Amino acid sequence: MLKAKAQCLCGAVQITANQINPNFTVCHCDSCRGWGGAPFFAVQCGTEVIIEGQNHIKHYDSSAWASRGFCSDCGTHLFYQLKETGAYNMPVGIFSDLNEIEMDMQYFSDQRPDYYCFSNQTKEMTRAEIMEYFASAVASTSDTSTDKES
Repeated sequence: MLKAKAQCLCGAVQITANQINPNFTVCHCDSCRGWGGAPFFAVQCGTEVIIEGQNHIKHYDSSAWASRGFCSDCGTHLFYQLKETGAYNMPVGIFSDLNEIEMDMQYFSDQRPDYYCFSNQTKEMTRAEIMEYFASAVASTSDTSTDKES
């Protein structure tokens, strides 16, 4: 596990992640691509995360199993947080001092547009595989908007 610090563009939010998995993931779902204009390159940071400047964070409830956070001042995407565990996935790019990380998994691989492709050899999960994995979380909510992916 790695430890690193990050901040939003304006510096209002400071983050210390104490248990970063060096194997990062990429998500190709419509929600992630819509959120950032590109696939979401994320490091899994677990729950040992210290966030200063909470009053500058806006949360968006993006699915039955996760929410997204961004700086309300500068708009920097800060995290994707799983509701059940509280674990954070954070954009690789907000950590300026991460070294020796490797792309390990691609989510929603069947939704990857034809206009890009990565040469990295990774594991992949399709939309159907992701939906099956999170089926219990989706079934346990009263949210009827099942077209939100992640």
